[in-house]
Amino acid sequence: MFKGHPKGLIGAALSNMGERFGFYVMMAILLLFLEFKFDFAGSQGSLIYSVFYAAIYLLALVGGIIADKTKKYKTTILIGLILMSIGYMVLVIPTPTPVANKTLMLILTCLGLFAIAFGNGLFKGNLQAVVGQLYDNPQYNEKRETGFQIFYMFINVGAMLAPLMAVGLRNWWVQSNGFAFNGDLPTLCNQFLNGSITSEASARFTELAASVGGNTADLTAFAKQYLNIFVEGYHFSFGLAIFAMIISLIIFVANKAKLPDPAAKLAKSGDSAAAQVRMDAAEVRQRLYALFAVFAVVIFFWFSFHQNGQTLTLFASEYTKTIKLDLGFTSLQGAELFQAFNPLFVVFLTPVIIGLFGWLKAKGIEISTSKKIGIGMGIAALAFVVMLLGSIGLPDYQTRIAEGGLTEAARVTPWLLIGTYLILTVAELFISPFGIAFVSKVAPPHLQGIMQGCWLGATALGNQLLFIGVILYKYIPIWATWGVFVAACLISMFTMLAMIKWLERVNK
Repeated sequence: MFKGHPKGLIGAALSNMGERFGFYVMMAILLLFLEFKFDFAGSQGSLIYSVFYAAIYLLALVGGIIADKTKKYKTTILIGLILMSIGYMVLVIPTPTPVANKTLMLILTCLGLFAIAFGNGLFKGNLQAVVGQLYDNPQYNEKRETGFQIFYMFINVGAMLAPLMAVGLRNWWVQSNGFAFNGDLPTLCNQFLNGSITSEASARFTELAASVGGNTADLTAFAKQYLNIFVEGYHFSFGLAIFAMIISLIIFVANKAKLPDPAAKLAKSGDSAAAQVRMDAAEVRQRLYALFAVFAVVIFFWFSFHQNGQTLTLFASEYTKTIKLDLGFTSLQGAELFQAFNPLFVVFLTPVIIGLFGWLKAKGIEISTSKKIGIGMGIAALAFVVMLLGSIGLPDYQTRIAEGGLTEAARVTPWLLIGTYLILTVAELFISPFGIAFVSKVAPPHLQGIMQGCWLGATALGNQLLFIGVILYKYIPIWATWGVFVAACLISMFTMLAMIKWLERVNK
């Protein structure tokens, strides 16, 4: 699988593991952290989450412009790693919950999130551009798609561990303070403290408080204490990302010399940056039209796919039976654990996908990059069809809240979400690495960083729409919410397939 690839590939991929680790820590716990920390009952938390994830990808365009103008890709990447670490340091401070001064704490939280997003913008797209430059060498050009698949697989090794470690640390903190874990209690604690709890939910709150070892004689004191300890566990979990960033920083510095340096290349040639462009204006325009057409289509896919950190996480917390693994010193249980399945499937399915396309090629069946992307969107639609069918008959969100949540027996099997994540991961492996490879191949040489930033910018627009999913989830039947995502993925697929012939001509 690694034969015939440039030496810098694995070093670049391992340098990205820290960013992916932090990304999946945030995907697992950020929405729940915001809702529990600030007592968000509506879509406020999901809106902050959506803006944050949109900024991560949108600021990649800024990072691409900076790197393309300066030609200092590796310096820009290094600054991005440091800035992300600073952002996580802001979030790790265990400020008290319930929050006394919501405005101040929201500002501090958003500043930390902005530092992470901006650092990610400087880092992510430019590292992808550098990996693409490794394959500009004619010796490796035919291995470009497989190279990005390998890159994508390795960066997800860190992502696979992130939710497990974050959940384990949070649950250990709860248990070390004398309580048992219960994922329904933080919401009920907030409802009790703000006076919005119904009589049915109040009875369930009293029952759960007793079951976790709380003092039911003073429920107000218990609610404050349990909520504070639970959210402190989230604060400490953000700290795990700092260690991951430091490891990535060390790996990147150690492998920096193996990565291409466009500025040195231009200086050696004794020519100006303009000499890098060997395409006439008409060809550049045609390539840009093709790229922006693909960018527009994938917005709908990312709007659906990245629900794994929003509606799918809420569904795991509120409608799905608990997964539990007792490790003695801590227990692994909670909705956040489901976030580990996507990167786990990426790592183990990537060699299968590489082998599949290698086998097809040996049989003389060549599937174009653009066609693979279109197929992936259809596979994503299938994943949400599974969720739709599995959600029929479940009470809507408002009914569930009024009743104080569902009992364990009334919840759906965790295999529904696990199966959905499996199908979504296959879709991701048809779209994300091949999409990055498509951009790397089609983008004009002098616009590599900017076009990788635009690919991430399209992801940003999809992420900015994520909060719509939470609004639908909370105000229409659960099954109907998944139906919206089925429609979005099918629109993406049919639009992409309609452009196949044109995109294949441009990609040659």
